[in-house]
Amino acid sequence: MRIKNFLLTVAIVCTVSSTFAQANILNAKSPDQIGVRTEAQKAIDNDKPLEYGYIDDRDILYSKMVWEKVVLDERANFPLYYPIDTNNIGSNRRSLYDVLMKSIKEGKIENIYDDSYFTTKRTLKDIQASLTLIDTTEMGIEQLNAGEALSAEYINRRDITAAHITEYHIKGLWYFDKRQAELKYRLLGIAPVAPDVNFIDADQPDLIELFWVFYPDAREVLHEAKSFNNENSSMPFSFDHILNSRRFHGYIYQEENVQGDRKITEYVSENALMQLLESERIKDKIRDFELDMWTY
Repeated sequence: MRIKNFLLTVAIVCTVSSTFAQANILNAKSPDQIGVRTEAQKAIDNDKPLEYGYIDDRDILYSKMVWEKVVLDERANFPLYYPIDTNNIGSNRRSLYDVLMKSIKEGKIENIYDDSYFTTKRTLKDIQASLTLIDTTEMGIEQLNAGEALSAEYINRRDITAAHITEYHIKGLWYFDKRQAELKYRLLGIAPVAPDVNFIDADQPDLIELFWVFYPDAREVLHEAKSFNNENSSMPFSFDHILNSRRFHGYIYQEENVQGDRKITEYVSENALMQLLESERIKDKIRDFELDMWTY
């Protein structure tokens, strides 16, 4: 029985490995055959994001909504940031920002929002001003003043790219499921954060949230997009897996509270160390609830 279970486990692992590895790389006769899967492989690959279980409101004994910053300078968060230069890399590897923007442009993510409360919908045209800066040089202005047609060489265009994304803001709910007697986390929203495109060359530009995505709407595209696994490149993680399993490092900058969900910076100002300690205090308060359930 043990041998049978072992062989079954090995077969499952091999199947998953062949599914996630770069398809056909060892059997390709030419470079254009790399990544091309056969019809049989496509039929076997019924790969979908793991569905969330239904949680009745009466089963939630305790909950706390929190907002976190995921700073991309930290090594643990590199899989969400790289690659930023896609000129010399395969199309199957893109950063999280590129995946989100491509899905929005193609209509796979239909709804984007102005804030984390998902009350005001935006369109790609609405947020274009925060993504692109088109400016005219002094020579171009002189052309216009002289009544001449503006030359393309005197138009400067700056676009926010994956390299400009400095952090992500995520919104999620910690809740205690009394049926399973377990503290769980559900990711609800995510927003890329970048410098204001109008002041992108400043020494310390202001950071702004470009848009918010309701996370359940984006799970399909984030599951299909793979992030690089530094330990084993033949089994990359999907972005959905990274975010749902919290394979990143973030710290709380805002919590649900009676003061209108005020941010930590609003009551602990100009002291980064105390802000970090306050973030840890909120995190410990949430985790201690589960521990206190089993203290008699």
